Amino acid sequence: MNTLFDSELSAINVGVQSFADNIAAEGAKVSSLTWQPPAGGDADAALTLARLVGDAGIADANQRALERFLSAKPVVVDVSTAGKALPGFTDRRRLLHAGPPILWADMCGPMQGGLAGAAVLEGWAETIDAAMKLVADGEILCEPCHHFDAVAPMAGIISPSMPVWIVEDAGSPDRHRTYSNFNEGLGKVLRFGANSEEVLERLRWMADEVAPAMRAAIEVSGGIELKPLMAQALHMGDEVHNRNTAATGLLMKRLVPSLMRAEIDAGLKSRVLEFIYGNDHFFLNLSMAACKNMLDAASGIDGSTFVTVMARNGVDFGIQMSGTGKQWFRAPANPVDGLYFPGFSAEDAAADLGDSAITETAGVGGFAMASAPAIVKFVGGTPSDATQNSRNMQEITVGTNSAFTLPALNFAPTATGIDAIKVVDRGILPVINTGIAHREAGVGQIGAGITTAPLKCFADALGAFARTRD
Repeated sequence: MNTLFDSELSAINVGVQSFADNIAAEGAKVSSLTWQPPAGGDADAALTLARLVGDAGIADANQRALERFLSAKPVVVDVSTAGKALPGFTDRRRLLHAGPPILWADMCGPMQGGLAGAAVLEGWAETIDAAMKLVADGEILCEPCHHFDAVAPMAGIISPSMPVWIVEDAGSPDRHRTYSNFNEGLGKVLRFGANSEEVLERLRWMADEVAPAMRAAIEVSGGIELKPLMAQALHMGDEVHNRNTAATGLLMKRLVPSLMRAEIDAGLKSRVLEFIYGNDHFFLNLSMAACKNMLDAASGIDGSTFVTVMARNGVDFGIQMSGTGKQWFRAPANPVDGLYFPGFSAEDAAADLGDSAITETAGVGGFAMASAPAIVKFVGGTPSDATQNSRNMQEITVGTNSAFTLPALNFAPTATGIDAIKVVDRGILPVINTGIAHREAGVGQIGAGITTAPLKCFADALGAFARTRD
């Protein structure tokens, strides 16, 4: 045989595919192994990994974090205003935003636009330009939602007069509370940086009518446990991040009978229900508050590399890890590979934005895309891509969550508890599906897509974690 190799010889190629192609061209059997250096080739991060991989103490701490996460029982118990509900929020003029901390001058357009709109909403300024000057001059303090146990999608704007959901962990002795604002719907809304009078008037109406109606319904119902609703929605085609059609319907199935019994005006009931039934994303903010509630239960465990927060501010991506507490680890946000509304393209887009990656941190959203094949019509890709994303995430988590299962994967439990060690060691990045905001203030949403968390956040978190163990 006129070949370089015996045809029965099997070779394993590691790395560059062209090497395997050359061997195959000579008639030999060759198998290719996908491989890359750990930590993305960063030598210092790789040395840190070598110290941490296989550490029994870390494994035990991560299991404790997972157990606390799984034991959490988030229940929506009330509706109030942010100024009344969030401890310490109103000791001065303050607005909240998504993601890790960021200076006004460094913020993306949608975040600046949303914050300025909120300042006008609060009556602190008469115009958007005047509001922007107040914030730029430091007259209004802007801080992350996470610093107040809150989460909010996209720009993540919460101001004192805005209504918030109050979610309580009925499974913890201190009944820890988390919060989120109300969902405005899609298009030109404050969370995408739109701030016209139409946007602000909708927010005023939501505070005046939607919030009191929801508070009355929850009071009559006695509170609603959220994990069972999320679990059922996963079986009905949602992933409870960018697809909440079933979850919103299930929520209203629970709330409408209570709302009907509540002693409030019939016309108000009708207006509120019409608004909610026209907004398939209404449940999103409750999903986020529930995920935040469960993840807070896993926070603060010494020796744990369990990731408890992933959030984006339109410039930076930030994470927090159980064993390093509330410390942020940041890196530039990765671009979003998405589908755009007619007339828009990637050149118009802001960078990845929002606290809603708390859903992926909790093992739903992008981690549960196998349950929501129709979401690809919104964020791009194919149903097989969605399923593969869910499979891949099993490689980087501490364990699974039997409360949330995926029918398309034979009811396999969702991957749960991102382990920073596994992310850095295996080079598999947490996948996130997300909306896309226009890079300029005031325009609003222009699409949706898929992105990933940057590796550097996890490598830096492990570096800081390792230093605490020296």
